[in-house]
Amino acid sequence: MLDRLTANLKFHGEALALRAERQQVLASNIANVDTPNFKARDFDFGQALRQATIGQATAGRVVTASASASTASGAAPAWLPLKTSGAAAAASPQLAWRAPEQPSIDGNTVDLDRERASFADNSLRYEATLRFINGNVRNLLSAIRGD
Repeated sequence: MLDRLTANLKFHGEALALRAERQQVLASNIANVDTPNFKARDFDFGQALRQATIGQATAGRVVTASASASTASGAAPAWLPLKTSGAAAAASPQLAWRAPEQPSIDGNTVDLDRERASFADNSLRYEATLRFINGNVRNLLSAIRGD
């Protein structure tokens, strides 16, 4: 019974942690918009969340995002896998390089407009996840108090 009550909180907790991690990656991309040869990075949030919830159910927190899947239209993927190893690979989603749509002369692959849009979208989703968690906690407290 307790598992049913906390399963939703665990799921949203994992989502919140992954959203925070993605926010850091996107902020790093934006901060390095003028750095020569900087390669923009990101990860597939949906795949990372699936892996996190599967890893939670089986053997703890093991998160790896596969960036090798092609898009629905059959086009080449927008992300190229980035190798990670050690403890960082086991504790966080696998980052991938962005395949640039319009490469710059200095080798930088950051598209500032795309990064800003992704950053704003991720911020909004982070806030929504916080609201879901707060709502769940409020409901549990209300049930405990008998309100």
